[in-house]
Amino acid sequence: MQAPSPSDLAPRQASLLAELRHAEGELSGQELHARLRGGPGAMGLATVYRHLRQLQQRGLVRCRHLPSGEALYAPTERDEHHLTCVDCGSTVRLPNCPVHDLRLPGEDLGGFLPMYHTLEFFGLCGQCRGDRTSG
Repeated sequence: MQAPSPSDLAPRQASLLAELRHAEGELSGQELHARLRGGPGAMGLATVYRHLRQLQQRGLVRCRHLPSGEALYAPTERDEHHLTCVDCGSTVRLPNCPVHDLRLPGEDLGGFLPMYHTLEFFGLCGQCRGDRTSG
């Protein structure tokens, strides 16, 4: 499936996608809202989340949920995966995607069209593991 071009997107969706692509890392909906505030692409927080959901449905944006419940967004062309500590919430980016070259058997998907994937690992970072054993 070919991703829609920015010209196929609503102006607000294109603005959000451009901001995500420009960011060095993942952004929360509130961070996106704050970055756009006061500029030509300003929009309400509910509108930001609505358009992020629509971008996800089009396969252009992925969402990662932290143990705190916070959702972080990034463009799907940035194939990043993370290790996240369930105690302190610290995150380590994996140096490469462990499933990047995985091929799904087309005839067994029942018509399902994969657009992107996410892969997350949750556990304890070294600091939190040390805190548990020493305390």
